[in-house]
Amino acid sequence: MDGIAHQAGGWTVAGRHFSSRLVVGTGKYKDLETTAAAIEASGAEMVTVAVRRVNLSDRNAPMLQDFVSPQRYTYLPNTAGCFTADEAVRTLRLAREAGGWNLVKLEVLGPPPTLYPDMAGTLLAAEALIKDGFEVMVYCADDPVAAKRLEDMGCVAIMPLGAPIGSGLGVQNPIMIQTIIEQAKVPVLVDAGVGTAWDAAYAMELGCDAVLVNSAIAVAEDPVKMAVAMKHGVLAGRLAFEAGRMPRKTYAIASSPMSGLIR
Repeated sequence: MDGIAHQAGGWTVAGRHFSSRLVVGTGKYKDLETTAAAIEASGAEMVTVAVRRVNLSDRNAPMLQDFVSPQRYTYLPNTAGCFTADEAVRTLRLAREAGGWNLVKLEVLGPPPTLYPDMAGTLLAAEALIKDGFEVMVYCADDPVAAKRLEDMGCVAIMPLGAPIGSGLGVQNPIMIQTIIEQAKVPVLVDAGVGTAWDAAYAMELGCDAVLVNSAIAVAEDPVKMAVAMKHGVLAGRLAFEAGRMPRKTYAIASSPMSGLIR
């Protein structure tokens, strides 16, 4: 890790420390070779894996593990495509049986076209998984009340959406995201809606611990270049947050003093 990256430190979730504040998804890429190249370029150390959509066990078909090594990267199984609490709980129990994964990402989606987080189902599933001994990172609405409830239940990270999944709209509700961050004692990650490096930098400038990006990299014209852009966007945003931005004003202030001018 270079000196600038070191200045931005890292983050810790459920006792696991990561130097990179960028988490990358493994879905939607045109092939597994591109997936591997983009993840390598991103510098990410944690990758999300949609248990219901990725081959983890059929040796007769291409396997993600052959391209993105679970020995090198921390796999974060998620419940993408689950629309009920029961589906989500069952999916993660199967993932633990298949790969021994205990740190997981929970998401329970509402119906199309919004695919907005179903918070009633999310709360039910989180309760069941925590009782089962899972360490739950939870995708949720940008709702400070619901986020605090999930944290109080025992979720190890809160992951509010920036905008609807796959929309690329960026953070649409920064005040609520900041409120969630200010009240949280566990890591907060913006998850969903990031479209480009500016969105990732903005999320980090709000004070997020990390950002999760999938579609913005996977469906870019050049996923590898976009992965590099996201890497630097996250780093720039974190450094700016740590540096402390100048106050906003509604009037001009000259950058050079107005007193002591040569007449």
